[in-house]
Amino acid sequence: MFKRLTTDTFNWILIIGVVLFIFEIAFFYGGSIVSALFSGLFLYIGWKYFNKLWGKIFFWLSLVSLVFAVFNLLAVRFLIIASIVLFIINYSKTKKHVDHLEPILPGGEIRQETLMEMKPLFDHKMFDDQKTEETAYQWRDVNIHGAFGDRVIDLSNTVLPNDTAVISIRHIVGNIEIYVPYEVEVSISHSSVFGRVHILGKHHWKLMNKTVLYQTKDYDSAHPRVKIVTSLFSGDLEVKRV
Repeated sequence: MFKRLTTDTFNWILIIGVVLFIFEIAFFYGGSIVSALFSGLFLYIGWKYFNKLWGKIFFWLSLVSLVFAVFNLLAVRFLIIASIVLFIINYSKTKKHVDHLEPILPGGEIRQETLMEMKPLFDHKMFDDQKTEETAYQWRDVNIHGAFGDRVIDLSNTVLPNDTAVISIRHIVGNIEIYVPYEVEVSISHSSVFGRVHILGKHHWKLMNKTVLYQTKDYDSAHPRVKIVTSLFSGDLEVKRV
């Protein structure tokens, strides 16, 4: 959508947003700006003492207060409405100009491929914990997203392929635990807004809006191996040997 946005349109949106921001400061004595600043300060204090109970409570209350304060700003409301309008306009334009591509095969022959439908290892669940079976199970690459709950994957109860096994998890709030056998090489790419990371003896006790990358020494040349790609808004990732 933003690639099709002209410079003039972007400039007008930016100018109107700045004008609304100044208008709110001048006529509403800062409005929600002061609340947002205080909420941000309390959010930082809560994160600094997140290991304590009162710090967690302080952090989450400040986060909710900050979100409401930001969305109460006139400039932010205008930007949201402008983005929605631009999205609708661009979507309607793309629907009017749809390119249909048809393959050109020798002799005009179209072969029907034989496909087998496979059952995924996990289903997409918004509110629930998920873990692999405690008995032996057949491996399927994992590609899931969720909202709340923990995800536990134990690779010791399955046989990984000779190629690269893939685990991709996108989650909002919750913890992810992955147990990897000693003979399996590992590559981990994890991004998180708030949380901690424990990967094969490496620890990040405060991961804030950051991405970490690790891989074992022989990952590029040895098999079996597993590629782990995870992202969390708030939660911990633990990868350890079993």
